[in-house]
Amino acid sequence: MLGKISETQQTQQAQQVIPQWTRPDDAEREARLNAMKRRATGLLAIALVIFVVASIYEPLYPWLGYVRATAEASLVGGLADWFAVTALFRHPLGLPIPHTAIVAKRKERIGQILGNFVQNHFLSREVIAANLRRVHPAERAAQWLADREHARQISRQFASGLVKTLDGLPPNELQDLVSQVVRNRVRSFRVAPALGKTLALALGDNRQEELLSATVRLAAEAVRNNRDLIRERVRAETPWWVPPVLDDKIYQKIIVAVERLLHDMVMDPAHPLRTAFDNAIRDFIERLQHSPEVIARAEALKEEWLMGAQTDELARKLWDGVRQAVTKYATGTDGGTNPGPSPLDSGLAEFGVALLSNPTLLAEIDDLLIDVTAGVVEKYRHEIGDLIAQTVASWDPDATSRRFELAVGRDLQFVRINGTLVGGLVGLLIYSITRLLH
Repeated sequence: MLGKISETQQTQQAQQVIPQWTRPDDAEREARLNAMKRRATGLLAIALVIFVVASIYEPLYPWLGYVRATAEASLVGGLADWFAVTALFRHPLGLPIPHTAIVAKRKERIGQILGNFVQNHFLSREVIAANLRRVHPAERAAQWLADREHARQISRQFASGLVKTLDGLPPNELQDLVSQVVRNRVRSFRVAPALGKTLALALGDNRQEELLSATVRLAAEAVRNNRDLIRERVRAETPWWVPPVLDDKIYQKIIVAVERLLHDMVMDPAHPLRTAFDNAIRDFIERLQHSPEVIARAEALKEEWLMGAQTDELARKLWDGVRQAVTKYATGTDGGTNPGPSPLDSGLAEFGVALLSNPTLLAEIDDLLIDVTAGVVEKYRHEIGDLIAQTVASWDPDATSRRFELAVGRDLQFVRINGTLVGGLVGLLIYSITRLLH
Protein backbone atom coordinates (compact mmCIF):
# COMPACT_ATOMS: atom_id res chain seq x y z
CA MET A 1 0.00 0.00 0.00
CA LEU A 2 2.80 2.40 0.93
CA GLY A 3 4.59 1.47 -2.27
CA LYS A 4 1.52 2.37 -4.34
CA ILE A 5 1.14 5.70 -2.53
CA SER A 6 4.81 6.46 -3.11
CA GLU A 7 4.48 5.67 -6.83
CA THR A 8 1.39 7.89 -7.06
CA GLN A 9 3.20 10.78 -5.40
CA GLN A 10 6.15 10.36 -7.76
CA THR A 11 3.81 10.41 -10.74
CA GLN A 12 2.13 13.59 -9.52
CA GLN A 13 5.50 15.20 -8.91
CA ALA A 14 6.66 14.20 -12.38
CA GLN A 15 3.58 15.87 -13.84
CA GLN A 16 4.52 19.18 -12.20
CA VAL A 17 6.48 21.52 -14.39
CA ILE A 18 9.34 23.37 -12.77
CA PRO A 19 9.40 26.86 -14.24
CA GLN A 20 12.74 27.47 -15.91
CA TRP A 21 12.93 31.18 -15.01
CA THR A 22 16.45 32.45 -14.90
CA ARG A 23 17.54 36.02 -14.45
CA PRO A 24 21.09 37.34 -14.35
CA ASP A 25 20.40 39.05 -11.04
CA ASP A 26 18.83 36.06 -9.24
CA ALA A 27 21.80 35.67 -6.89
CA GLU A 28 21.76 39.36 -6.07
CA ARG A 29 18.00 39.33 -5.49
CA GLU A 30 18.31 36.37 -3.12
CA ALA A 31 21.14 38.08 -1.21
CA ARG A 32 19.06 41.24 -0.82
CA LEU A 33 16.06 39.20 0.33
CA ASN A 34 18.13 37.39 2.96
CA ALA A 35 19.58 40.70 4.15
CA MET A 36 16.08 42.13 4.64
CA LYS A 37 15.03 38.98 6.49
CA ARG A 38 17.97 39.38 8.85
CA ARG A 39 17.05 43.02 9.49
CA ALA A 40 13.42 42.19 10.23
CA THR A 41 14.37 39.24 12.46
CA GLY A 42 17.07 41.29 14.18
CA LEU A 43 14.54 44.03 15.02
CA LEU A 44 12.25 41.35 16.47
CA ALA A 45 15.15 39.96 18.52
CA ILE A 46 15.90 43.46 19.88
CA ALA A 47 12.26 43.81 20.90
CA LEU A 48 12.49 40.44 22.68
CA VAL A 49 15.65 41.45 24.59
CA ILE A 50 14.09 44.77 25.61
CA PHE A 51 10.93 42.98 26.74
CA VAL A 52 12.89 40.51 28.89
CA VAL A 53 15.10 43.18 30.47
CA ALA A 54 12.18 45.54 31.10
CA SER A 55 10.09 42.74 32.63
CA ILE A 56 12.94 41.89 35.06
CA TYR A 57 13.59 45.42 36.23
CA GLU A 58 10.04 46.76 36.10
CA PRO A 59 9.38 46.07 39.85
CA LEU A 60 12.39 48.25 40.68
CA TYR A 61 11.70 50.90 38.10
CA PRO A 62 7.94 51.25 37.44
CA TRP A 63 8.51 53.58 34.45
CA LEU A 64 9.95 50.56 32.61
CA GLY A 65 6.32 49.43 32.25
CA TYR A 66 6.06 51.72 29.24
CA VAL A 67 9.15 50.13 27.73
CA ARG A 68 7.91 46.62 28.47
CA ALA A 69 4.49 47.32 26.95
CA THR A 70 6.08 48.80 23.84
CA ALA A 71 8.43 45.82 23.42
CA GLU A 72 5.63 43.37 24.12
CA ALA A 73 3.39 44.91 21.44
CA SER A 74 6.34 45.01 19.05
CA LEU A 75 6.85 41.29 19.60
CA VAL A 76 3.19 40.58 18.97
CA GLY A 77 3.04 42.75 15.82
CA GLY A 78 6.35 41.45 14.47
CA LEU A 79 5.48 37.81 15.08
CA ALA A 80 2.03 38.23 13.56
CA ASP A 81 3.45 39.80 10.41
CA TRP A 82 6.24 37.20 10.27
CA PHE A 83 3.59 34.50 10.37
CA ALA A 84 1.52 36.24 7.67
CA VAL A 85 4.45 36.77 5.32
CA THR A 86 5.86 33.29 5.82
CA ALA A 87 2.43 31.70 5.39
CA LEU A 88 2.27 33.08 1.86
CA PHE A 89 5.15 30.91 0.69
CA ARG A 90 5.58 28.01 3.14
CA HIS A 91 4.42 26.43 6.42
CA PRO A 92 5.73 28.50 9.37
CA LEU A 93 8.27 26.43 11.33
CA GLY A 94 7.37 23.52 9.01
CA LEU A 95 4.03 23.03 10.77
CA PRO A 96 1.13 22.12 8.45
CA ILE A 97 -1.11 24.90 9.78
CA PRO A 98 -4.30 25.40 7.74
CA HIS A 99 -4.28 28.26 5.23
CA THR A 100 -0.49 28.46 5.07
CA ALA A 101 1.83 27.90 2.07
CA ILE A 102 -0.83 29.76 0.13
CA VAL A 103 1.14 30.23 -3.10
CA ALA A 104 2.04 26.55 -3.36
CA LYS A 105 -1.44 25.28 -2.48
CA ARG A 106 -3.46 27.88 -4.38
CA LYS A 107 -1.29 28.27 -7.46
CA GLU A 108 -4.13 26.98 -9.66
CA ARG A 109 -6.44 29.66 -8.31
CA ILE A 110 -3.66 32.25 -8.50
CA GLY A 111 -3.13 31.34 -12.15
CA GLN A 112 -6.84 31.61 -12.86
CA ILE A 113 -7.07 34.99 -11.13
CA LEU A 114 -3.96 36.20 -12.97
CA GLY A 115 -5.33 34.98 -16.31
CA ASN A 116 -8.70 36.67 -15.73
CA PHE A 117 -6.99 39.86 -14.62
CA VAL A 118 -4.80 39.96 -17.73
CA GLN A 119 -7.60 39.24 -20.16
CA ASN A 120 -10.02 41.69 -18.57
CA HIS A 121 -7.69 44.59 -17.83
CA PHE A 122 -4.91 44.26 -20.41
CA LEU A 123 -6.42 42.47 -23.40
CA SER A 124 -9.73 44.26 -23.77
CA ARG A 125 -10.47 46.07 -27.03
CA GLU A 126 -10.65 49.44 -25.29
CA VAL A 127 -7.26 49.06 -23.60
CA ILE A 128 -5.52 47.79 -26.75
CA ALA A 129 -7.03 50.54 -28.90
CA ALA A 130 -6.19 53.30 -26.40
CA ASN A 131 -2.57 52.19 -26.03
CA LEU A 132 -2.01 51.76 -29.76
CA ARG A 133 -3.58 55.11 -30.56
CA ARG A 134 -1.37 56.78 -27.98
CA VAL A 135 1.88 55.52 -29.56
CA HIS A 136 0.88 56.31 -33.20
CA PRO A 137 2.26 53.07 -34.71
CA ALA A 138 2.01 54.17 -38.35
CA GLU A 139 3.95 57.38 -37.73
CA ARG A 140 6.64 55.56 -35.76
CA ALA A 141 6.98 52.93 -38.46
CA ALA A 142 7.20 55.61 -41.16
CA GLN A 143 9.87 57.52 -39.22
CA TRP A 144 11.87 54.33 -38.76
CA LEU A 145 11.51 53.38 -42.43
CA ALA A 146 12.43 56.88 -43.65
CA ASP A 147 15.95 56.28 -42.30
CA ARG A 148 17.87 54.85 -45.25
CA GLU A 149 19.92 52.60 -42.99
CA HIS A 150 16.75 51.02 -41.64
CA ALA A 151 15.36 50.66 -45.15
CA ARG A 152 18.63 48.98 -46.12
CA GLN A 153 18.32 46.56 -43.21
CA ILE A 154 14.81 45.57 -44.28
CA SER A 155 15.79 45.08 -47.92
CA ARG A 156 18.88 43.05 -46.94
CA GLN A 157 16.86 40.84 -44.60
CA PHE A 158 14.25 40.29 -47.30
CA ALA A 159 16.93 39.43 -49.84
CA SER A 160 18.69 37.08 -47.39
CA GLY A 161 15.46 35.24 -46.71
CA LEU A 162 14.78 35.00 -50.43
CA VAL A 163 18.27 33.62 -51.07
CA LYS A 164 17.82 30.93 -48.40
CA THR A 165 14.48 30.01 -49.92
CA LEU A 166 15.94 29.80 -53.41
CA ASP A 167 18.91 27.73 -52.20
CA GLY A 168 16.55 25.25 -50.62
CA LEU A 169 14.59 24.66 -53.82
CA PRO A 170 15.63 22.20 -56.57
CA PRO A 171 17.40 24.28 -59.29
CA ASN A 172 16.25 22.13 -62.23
CA GLU A 173 12.63 22.36 -61.19
CA LEU A 174 12.93 26.12 -60.74
CA GLN A 175 14.47 26.55 -64.19
CA ASP A 176 11.68 24.44 -65.68
CA LEU A 177 9.18 26.58 -63.80
CA VAL A 178 10.75 29.80 -65.11
CA SER A 179 10.79 28.37 -68.62
CA GLN A 180 7.15 27.40 -68.32
CA VAL A 181 6.24 30.84 -67.00
CA VAL A 182 8.07 32.51 -69.88
CA ARG A 183 6.33 30.31 -72.44
CA ASN A 184 2.89 30.86 -70.91
CA ARG A 185 3.44 34.59 -70.70
CA VAL A 186 4.63 34.87 -74.29
CA ARG A 187 1.81 32.61 -75.55
CA SER A 188 -0.76 34.88 -73.94
CA PHE A 189 0.79 37.87 -75.71
CA ARG A 190 -0.36 38.48 -79.31
CA VAL A 191 2.70 39.79 -81.08
CA ALA A 192 1.30 41.33 -84.28
CA PRO A 193 -1.53 43.46 -82.79
CA ALA A 194 0.76 44.66 -79.99
CA LEU A 195 3.45 45.61 -82.49
CA GLY A 196 0.88 47.38 -84.65
CA LYS A 197 -0.44 49.40 -81.69
CA THR A 198 3.11 50.28 -80.66
CA LEU A 199 3.97 51.50 -84.17
CA ALA A 200 0.71 53.45 -84.38
CA LEU A 201 1.53 55.24 -81.12
CA ALA A 202 5.17 55.80 -82.09
CA LEU A 203 4.27 57.21 -85.51
CA GLY A 204 1.32 59.29 -84.39
CA ASP A 205 1.08 62.95 -85.45
CA ASN A 206 2.80 62.07 -88.78
CA ARG A 207 6.04 61.19 -87.08
CA GLN A 208 6.76 58.85 -89.98
CA GLU A 209 7.60 62.02 -91.91
CA GLU A 210 10.36 62.76 -89.44
CA LEU A 211 11.51 59.16 -89.67
CA LEU A 212 11.59 59.28 -93.48
CA SER A 213 13.39 62.65 -93.52
CA ALA A 214 16.03 61.34 -91.14
CA THR A 215 16.41 58.20 -93.26
CA VAL A 216 16.80 60.23 -96.45
CA ARG A 217 19.44 62.46 -94.85
CA LEU A 218 21.37 59.42 -93.73
CA ALA A 219 21.15 57.96 -97.24
CA ALA A 220 22.39 61.21 -98.83
CA GLU A 221 25.26 61.35 -96.37
CA ALA A 222 26.09 57.71 -97.12
CA VAL A 223 26.18 58.45 -100.85
CA ARG A 224 28.50 61.43 -100.33
CA ASN A 225 30.84 59.51 -98.06
CA ASN A 226 31.06 56.45 -100.31
CA ARG A 227 31.50 57.94 -103.80
CA ASP A 228 34.79 56.17 -104.38
CA LEU A 229 33.25 52.85 -103.36
CA ILE A 230 30.33 53.43 -105.75
CA ARG A 231 32.76 54.31 -108.56
CA GLU A 232 34.73 51.09 -107.99
CA ARG A 233 31.52 49.10 -107.87
CA VAL A 234 30.35 50.54 -111.20
CA ARG A 235 33.67 49.72 -112.82
CA ALA A 236 33.54 46.16 -111.44
CA GLU A 237 29.99 45.54 -112.68
CA THR A 238 30.43 46.91 -116.26
CA PRO A 239 31.85 44.63 -119.00
CA TRP A 240 35.58 44.80 -119.74
CA TRP A 241 35.07 46.18 -123.15
CA VAL A 242 33.26 49.30 -121.88
CA PRO A 243 35.62 52.27 -122.01
CA PRO A 244 36.60 53.91 -118.72
CA VAL A 245 35.17 57.21 -119.91
CA LEU A 246 31.78 55.58 -120.24
CA ASP A 247 32.14 54.10 -116.74
CA ASP A 248 32.63 57.60 -115.40
CA LYS A 249 29.57 58.81 -117.26
CA ILE A 250 27.49 55.97 -115.78
CA TYR A 251 28.86 56.73 -112.29
CA GLN A 252 28.06 60.43 -112.66
CA LYS A 253 24.53 59.65 -113.84
CA ILE A 254 23.90 57.36 -110.86
CA ILE A 255 25.27 59.83 -108.33
CA VAL A 256 23.36 62.75 -109.78
CA ALA A 257 20.11 60.78 -110.02
CA VAL A 258 20.34 59.46 -106.48
CA GLU A 259 21.25 62.82 -104.96
CA ARG A 260 18.51 64.60 -106.90
CA LEU A 261 15.96 62.01 -105.78
CA LEU A 262 16.99 62.33 -102.15
CA HIS A 263 17.05 66.12 -102.38
CA ASP A 264 13.59 66.23 -103.91
CA MET A 265 12.23 63.91 -101.20
CA VAL A 266 13.63 66.15 -98.49
CA MET A 267 12.44 69.41 -100.03
CA ASP A 268 9.04 68.29 -101.34
CA PRO A 269 6.59 67.09 -98.63
CA ALA A 270 4.20 65.94 -101.38
CA HIS A 271 6.78 63.82 -103.21
CA PRO A 272 5.26 60.57 -104.57
CA LEU A 273 7.79 58.42 -102.75
CA ARG A 274 6.85 60.09 -99.47
CA THR A 275 3.20 59.39 -100.16
CA ALA A 276 4.00 55.80 -101.04
CA PHE A 277 6.05 55.42 -97.84
CA ASP A 278 3.21 56.82 -95.72
CA ASN A 279 0.71 54.51 -97.38
CA ALA A 280 3.00 51.52 -96.91
CA ILE A 281 3.50 52.30 -93.23
CA ARG A 282 -0.24 52.74 -92.60
CA ASP A 283 -1.04 49.55 -94.50
CA PHE A 284 1.60 47.63 -92.53
CA ILE A 285 0.21 48.87 -89.21
CA GLU A 286 -3.33 48.04 -90.28
CA ARG A 287 -2.38 44.54 -91.37
CA LEU A 288 -0.51 43.90 -88.13
CA GLN A 289 -3.59 44.73 -86.11
CA HIS A 290 -6.40 43.32 -88.23
CA SER A 291 -5.11 40.93 -90.92
CA PRO A 292 -5.80 37.30 -89.89
CA GLU A 293 -3.01 36.08 -92.17
CA VAL A 294 -0.37 38.39 -90.73
CA ILE A 295 -1.50 37.68 -87.18
CA ALA A 296 -1.45 33.92 -87.80
CA ARG A 297 2.00 34.13 -89.39
CA ALA A 298 3.34 36.10 -86.42
CA GLU A 299 1.83 33.60 -83.96
CA ALA A 300 3.38 30.73 -85.91
CA LEU A 301 6.80 32.38 -85.76
CA LYS A 302 6.31 32.99 -82.03
CA GLU A 303 5.35 29.36 -81.40
CA GLU A 304 8.36 28.18 -83.43
CA TRP A 305 10.59 30.35 -81.26
CA LEU A 306 8.97 29.06 -78.06
CA MET A 307 9.57 25.44 -79.02
CA GLY A 308 13.24 26.10 -79.75
CA ALA A 309 16.14 25.60 -77.39
CA GLN A 310 16.67 29.34 -77.17
CA THR A 311 13.64 29.64 -74.87
CA ASP A 312 15.15 27.25 -72.34
CA GLU A 313 18.46 29.08 -72.63
CA LEU A 314 16.70 32.40 -72.05
CA ALA A 315 14.91 30.99 -68.98
CA ARG A 316 18.20 29.63 -67.62
CA LYS A 317 19.98 32.95 -68.09
CA LEU A 318 17.05 34.80 -66.58
CA TRP A 319 17.02 32.51 -63.56
CA ASP A 320 20.79 32.69 -63.08
CA GLY A 321 20.75 36.46 -63.43
CA VAL A 322 17.99 36.93 -60.88
CA ARG A 323 19.60 34.54 -58.42
CA GLN A 324 23.05 36.12 -58.72
CA ALA A 325 21.62 39.61 -58.39
CA VAL A 326 19.64 38.70 -55.27
CA THR A 327 22.65 36.91 -53.74
CA LYS A 328 25.00 39.83 -54.39
CA TYR A 329 22.51 42.26 -52.95
CA ALA A 330 21.85 40.14 -49.85
CA THR A 331 25.55 39.63 -49.12
CA GLY A 332 26.68 43.07 -50.24
CA THR A 333 29.24 41.52 -52.64
CA ASP A 334 28.55 43.68 -55.65
CA GLY A 335 32.22 44.36 -56.19
CA GLY A 336 31.84 48.00 -55.27
CA THR A 337 30.03 48.74 -58.52
CA ASN A 338 27.13 50.29 -56.68
CA PRO A 339 28.37 51.90 -53.45
CA GLY A 340 25.27 54.06 -53.10
CA PRO A 341 21.82 53.01 -51.94
CA SER A 342 20.02 50.47 -54.08
CA PRO A 343 16.70 51.25 -55.75
CA LEU A 344 14.96 49.06 -53.17
CA ASP A 345 16.61 50.95 -50.28
CA SER A 346 15.69 54.30 -51.79
CA GLY A 347 12.18 53.17 -52.57
CA LEU A 348 11.52 52.02 -49.02
CA ALA A 349 12.99 55.21 -47.54
CA GLU A 350 11.03 57.43 -49.90
CA PHE A 351 7.89 55.49 -49.05
CA GLY A 352 8.46 56.27 -45.38
CA VAL A 353 8.99 59.97 -46.15
CA ALA A 354 5.84 60.03 -48.25
CA LEU A 355 3.86 58.48 -45.41
CA LEU A 356 5.13 61.10 -42.95
CA SER A 357 3.94 63.86 -45.24
CA ASN A 358 0.40 62.47 -45.38
CA PRO A 359 -1.30 62.72 -41.94
CA THR A 360 -4.61 61.53 -43.35
CA LEU A 361 -3.09 58.30 -44.64
CA LEU A 362 -1.22 57.80 -41.35
CA ALA A 363 -4.49 58.13 -39.43
CA GLU A 364 -6.19 55.62 -41.73
CA ILE A 365 -3.32 53.15 -41.29
CA ASP A 366 -3.51 53.62 -37.51
CA ASP A 367 -7.25 52.92 -37.59
CA LEU A 368 -6.66 49.79 -39.65
CA LEU A 369 -3.87 48.51 -37.38
CA ILE A 370 -5.89 49.23 -34.26
CA ASP A 371 -8.98 47.53 -35.64
CA VAL A 372 -7.08 44.43 -36.79
CA THR A 373 -4.96 44.13 -33.63
CA ALA A 374 -7.83 44.77 -31.24
CA GLY A 375 -10.01 42.32 -33.16
CA VAL A 376 -7.41 39.55 -32.98
CA VAL A 377 -6.72 40.17 -29.28
CA GLU A 378 -10.45 40.34 -28.52
CA LYS A 379 -10.97 37.03 -30.32
CA TYR A 380 -8.18 35.15 -28.55
CA ARG A 381 -7.96 36.89 -25.16
CA HIS A 382 -9.88 34.10 -23.43
CA GLU A 383 -7.44 31.54 -24.82
CA ILE A 384 -4.56 33.70 -23.57
CA GLY A 385 -6.11 33.90 -20.10
CA ASP A 386 -6.63 30.13 -20.06
CA LEU A 387 -3.03 29.62 -21.17
CA ILE A 388 -1.77 31.73 -18.28
CA ALA A 389 -3.94 29.83 -15.80
CA GLN A 390 -2.88 26.42 -17.15
CA THR A 391 0.78 27.39 -17.23
CA VAL A 392 0.79 28.57 -13.61
CA ALA A 393 -1.15 25.47 -12.56
CA SER A 394 1.50 23.21 -14.13
CA TRP A 395 4.38 24.77 -12.21
CA ASP A 396 6.12 22.96 -9.37
CA PRO A 397 4.70 24.31 -6.05
CA ASP A 398 8.02 24.80 -4.27
CA ALA A 399 9.70 26.41 -7.27
CA THR A 400 6.69 28.68 -7.76
CA SER A 401 6.72 29.79 -4.14
CA ARG A 402 10.44 30.45 -4.28
CA ARG A 403 10.11 32.49 -7.45
CA PHE A 404 7.26 34.57 -6.04
CA GLU A 405 9.26 35.14 -2.88
CA LEU A 406 12.26 36.34 -4.88
CA ALA A 407 9.98 38.72 -6.76
CA VAL A 408 8.14 40.33 -3.83
CA GLY A 409 9.66 38.86 -0.65
CA ARG A 410 12.05 41.76 -0.02
CA ASP A 411 9.18 44.24 -0.02
CA LEU A 412 7.19 41.97 2.30
CA GLN A 413 10.02 42.08 4.84
CA PHE A 414 9.23 45.78 5.22
CA VAL A 415 5.77 44.63 6.33
CA ARG A 416 7.45 42.72 9.17
CA ILE A 417 9.57 45.74 10.12
CA ASN A 418 6.59 48.07 9.98
CA GLY A 419 4.51 45.59 11.98
CA THR A 420 7.15 45.50 14.71
CA LEU A 421 7.46 49.29 14.90
CA VAL A 422 3.75 50.10 14.55
CA GLY A 423 2.84 47.34 17.00
CA GLY A 424 5.21 48.86 19.55
CA LEU A 425 3.71 52.33 19.12
CA VAL A 426 0.18 50.97 19.44
CA GLY A 427 1.19 49.01 22.56
CA LEU A 428 2.74 52.14 24.09
CA LEU A 429 -0.39 54.13 23.31
CA ILE A 430 -2.71 51.52 24.85
CA TYR A 431 -0.54 51.17 27.96
CA SER A 432 -0.37 54.94 28.36
CA ILE A 433 -4.14 55.32 28.09
CA THR A 434 -4.63 52.50 30.58
CA ARG A 435 -2.29 54.16 33.08
CA LEU A 436 -4.00 57.51 32.67
CA LEU A 437 -7.44 55.99 33.27
CA HIS A 438 -6.17 54.44 36.52
